[in-house]
Amino acid sequence: MKKMTLMPLFLCLFSAAAFAHGPVRQKAELEITINAPAEKVWSIIKDYGDMSWMPAIKSTTNEGGNKKGAIRVLTLRSGGTITEELKKYDDAKMTYAYKITDISTSKTITHSGMEEKVPVFPVDNYAASIEVESQGSATVVSWKAGYYRAYMNNNPPEEMNEEAANTAVNTVLKEGLDNLKALAEK
Repeated sequence: MKKMTLMPLFLCLFSAAAFAHGPVRQKAELEITINAPAEKVWSIIKDYGDMSWMPAIKSTTNEGGNKKGAIRVLTLRSGGTITEELKKYDDAKMTYAYKITDISTSKTITHSGMEEKVPVFPVDNYAASIEVESQGSATVVSWKAGYYRAYMNNNPPEEMNEEAANTAVNTVLKEGLDNLKALAEK
């Protein structure tokens, strides 16, 4: 009998624990086929310090070139900056991976009685990789990202929830890949 009375208590505690956690890691992966040789596509994106192929980027500074640990600062056309660190670079395999280390603030809001800084890119702990692969006379480019929403506590404001993070990441990846295709197929 005691086991039966403890079961509802256990289920209640388990349910509370299941809902009392922060954000869940999100993933985005976009792929595009480009009608151009892989070498041509790679030549557009292989310089870690050159993000001119990305529509949202106004300018880029780079310290370290294409070496692991290189730091680039992206200045956005919409205002603000994003700082990224190169984690892996392989010219022969036409791939690199990077991680965001800092994001500037776009505005400050009041949420749950606290002042909260809203980043220009509403993510936290963002890491991504981009890979160029030859497919005969065409090329497949794959861009993968893993990240959390910007607000790491429970009950995020609209500007920093999963939907905002997913929309922002998928928009950046899609615009970047679409523009890369347009540039490479010229």
